[in-house]
Amino acid sequence: MAPKTLWYIADPMCSWCWGFSPAIERARLEYDGRLKFELLLGGLRPGTKTPLPEAQREEILGHWRAVHHRTGQPFRFEDAMPEGFVYDTEPASRAVVAVSIMDAAMVFPFFKSVQSAFYAEGQNVTVPEVLTRLAGAAGLDEQRFLRTFESDTAKSRTLEHFQEARRRGVSGFPAVMLQGSQGYALLARGYCPYETLRSRLDAWLAATV
Repeated sequence: MAPKTLWYIADPMCSWCWGFSPAIERARLEYDGRLKFELLLGGLRPGTKTPLPEAQREEILGHWRAVHHRTGQPFRFEDAMPEGFVYDTEPASRAVVAVSIMDAAMVFPFFKSVQSAFYAEGQNVTVPEVLTRLAGAAGLDEQRFLRTFESDTAKSRTLEHFQEARRRGVSGFPAVMLQGSQGYALLARGYCPYETLRSRLDAWLAATV
């Protein structure tokens, strides 16, 4: 029998996904051995080419403040998304895919490190140099990472992630889906506290024994 799987559908540059990070990490710890955890990159703003307008920047910062207020997750607001910043989430997502090709066990930790770098440290995770440094800090070979990141394989797999998320009907993040013998079940769409996630998980697991 195939293991029951929790699919976390998220984007490393999605602020509510950063807010949800402690909940998904706690779930991975507490349900280890009962669930297989998989990450599906949703694609928040892939392929954006133009700099972020000031009005949109202020709107996004408003979302960040809401996430910080509700979840307590750290944000660096000073100089965030400076003038000329292009909010393209494809490179950060592709970096996570590249790490999955290199070492699948590093996917969730690296995803979290990209989130932290962007939101808590104000690093520009849309550029290869920053992503390569993060890979090195995670213990991965930087040159191999960069080759993998720039490969056609990583680019095509990243696009496949985005397409699969849409195929499953997910366009907002974070989202949690469960996969069992009866197929997929949507557990959470958008942020929810861990207690809510846990109660839904327990109910689903009890019903699928």
